Formats: sequence, C-alpha cells, structure tokens
Amino acid sequence: MTHPIIEDLNRRYTTKKYDASKRISAEDLAVIKEALRLSASSINSQPWKFIIVESDEAKQRLHDTYVNNYQFNQPHAKEASHTILFAYDPKFTKDKFRKRVDAEVSSGHLPAEMYDTFMGAYAFADANTNANGYNGGWTKAQVYLAMGNVLHTLARLGIASTPMEGVDAEMMTEMFRDELDGHICEVALAMGYHKDGEDFNHGLPKARLAMNDVISVI
Repeated sequence: MTHPIIEDLNRRYTTKKYDASKRISAEDLAVIKEALRLSASSINSQPWKFIIVESDEAKQRLHDTYVNNYQFNQPHAKEASHTILFAYDPKFTKDKFRKRVDAEVSSGHLPAEMYDTFMGAYAFADANTNANGYNGGWTKAQVYLAMGNVLHTLARLGIASTPMEGVDAEMMTEMFRDELDGHICEVALAMGYHKDGEDFNHGLPKARLAMNDVISVI
C-alpha cells in the first residue's frame, strides 16, 4: 500500500543506537511539543505531565536513574538528542478536571451553559478511583495515547525514537521530584537520530502479524 501515513509507519522503528552528535532542531521540537499538547485523552482529562530532557545536567540525572535497573536503556539517556518522560497523575480529582472544563469554555469549544453537563463526565474517572483516591491505572492509560500520537509525529519528521517501559519509576521520582510534582513516570521516549553502522535495527522490514490475524471487519 502506498500512502503517506503508511510510509510513515513503515519507516518508524525502535532505535537501538543514537548518534550523540546530532540534535533535534528547535523548529522540530516545537512541533513535537505541540503534538504532545494536542494529544487525545478520555473526557479531555489530560492527567499528565511531559518532561523533556534536553540539558546535559538533566541527561545526567536520567542516566543516573538506571543505576539499579534497565541498564540496557541507559545509553539512550545521554546519546539521544532528547527524551520525553511521560508522567501520569495518580490522584486525578474533580477539582483538577474543573480546570480542563474551564479551558473547554474559554477556548470556545464548549458552550458555557453546558459547563455542568460536561463536569458530569468526571464519572468516568470516578468509576476508576478507589477509596484512597487513586486512579493511576486509568490516568496511566492516557499517556499511551499521547505517546502514540508523538511516535507518528516523529516518523513524519524523520526523527528516530525508542519507547521505553524499561524505566525505574522509583528512581525517576527521586531524580525528577520537582519536575514531576507528584506525577509518576513509568514510560519514556528517547528521540534523535540513529548511529550509522551501529544501529542494527535500522532499515529492516516490519515484522507484523498478517492483517487477517489481528483485524476483523463485521
């Protein structure tokens, strides 16, 4: 099949080795940031924080989070141009949702007279909240929607990427406590440009199940 979207998805792959000398441009980074901001989430909850690791100091902190676990991802911390920490709010409250509904009205997306009706959508979050106010299982699911959005954005921009569930959430909290501000990071995304001749995954064909094995049209 020939289509720009399919070409993007065929080109995208999980990079294993980055060229530390190559940096994402400010123009492309601005597109990535806006793509993050525009990502979809259930009831437009946006229960997340996205922390972009760019400076050498922040890269060193990210590198240090791998002291105990997942050392196979540690090189990406310094070699990738940037890394996005996808963090979710473990206690997304109705008051926090109210800020999102305020934005719905102020943007012109939601008529003011529908404010209370839209607030009722918090029932989706409430249904996934336990007696201690924890709804991290639901909010964590939202960050994967954002990651999928950014993966395609990066493919369109010709930027390599590596999704990483191999991160130490406890060490992330310790090293990025101020930036996380109570959010939890259990998945990250390295971004940059592959290292010629050293990235064994580059340029290989896709390995996916047949369409009939995974898709049914009824």
